[in-house]
Amino acid sequence: MIEVDVGLKLGTFDLEVAFSNGGGVIALFGQSGSGKSLTLSLIAGLMRPDRGRIALDGEVLVDVERGVFVPMHRRRIGLVFQDSNLFPHLSVKQNLLFGRWFAPRREREIDFDKVIETLGIGSLFARRPAGLSGGERQRVAIGRALLSCPKLLLFDEPLAALDMQRKLEILPLIEQVRDEFRVPIVYVSHAIEEVVRLATTIVVIDAGRVKAVGSPGEVFGQVAAHVAEERFDRASVLTMRVVGANAAYGLTELKHPSGTVWLAGPAGPIGGVARVIVKATDVTLATKPPHDLSIRSVLSGTIEGIEKEGPLAMVAIALDGDGRLFATATRHALDELRLDCGVRVFALIKTSALDERQISSPRS
Repeated sequence: MIEVDVGLKLGTFDLEVAFSNGGGVIALFGQSGSGKSLTLSLIAGLMRPDRGRIALDGEVLVDVERGVFVPMHRRRIGLVFQDSNLFPHLSVKQNLLFGRWFAPRREREIDFDKVIETLGIGSLFARRPAGLSGGERQRVAIGRALLSCPKLLLFDEPLAALDMQRKLEILPLIEQVRDEFRVPIVYVSHAIEEVVRLATTIVVIDAGRVKAVGSPGEVFGQVAAHVAEERFDRASVLTMRVVGANAAYGLTELKHPSGTVWLAGPAGPIGGVARVIVKATDVTLATKPPHDLSIRSVLSGTIEGIEKEGPLAMVAIALDGDGRLFATATRHALDELRLDCGVRVFALIKTSALDERQISSPRS
């Protein structure tokens, strides 16, 4: 259990955050400069807060009022940064053993060989960081952090410097770390596809303040129109059930109380749950059930809010059953179709617009 309630004034920036998490992955999400990494630095012991308290599994790490500040090296916290921060003069194996050195002998519950096997880094032992790819360096950095047998893992934008192919390589490994080693994780990112795939709880931070806390569906249902830097980044997160597959066409059928979404590719086992990210710019609205269209994914609901900005508008749709979907439309279209709050609509989503590589199958 990680408990955080701290405040820090740094120049003109004022940070006030409070949250807790009992296990799994808690993601700190928000735009660049919102205070996510600063919060992580306070948890790690890299900085001291002006006020507040931080506790891990009942042990108080920071209590400003009582004068408690446990130094970083005694916190039993593993760190993985955007830059892997490996020691360039040491081999991969030596870097890993350095992490192991921080684990008390009687508390080395995480098996060395299992970490190496899970991350697939055994063949890299003799090489030095300069000879590794970005993805390989991050694998080793994760291994070094795990081998310290931490009570908590902190990830600070670990995939930000990697291309999409490397990200898709590392994301499943972080999932494996989450599921197999059961070490609680605080994960910082401004990438919605990362936090939706990994986190059980998301804390949205904006300008040093917590704006929302909850599951991915709850959080992005509340603030999807406000946490993105521009309209092309605005998205909704829908939790759906995998109900079938069309093997002849390579499609997977996902069911929501409001309708069906077809995915080009796998989404986990039949009967499982999938989190789907739908960009607001990929949603088309209709006032009647569509016919004779190539779009086959249709969800029904009622308009509950419209935010107008210049020639465009952000439409919030309360889906039948549960969940909220955001759609971007022109104000002209809204007027012609007479779309307003309380109007029933059908949301059309192109299968080709959904990135099957980013589909999340949450741990049950």
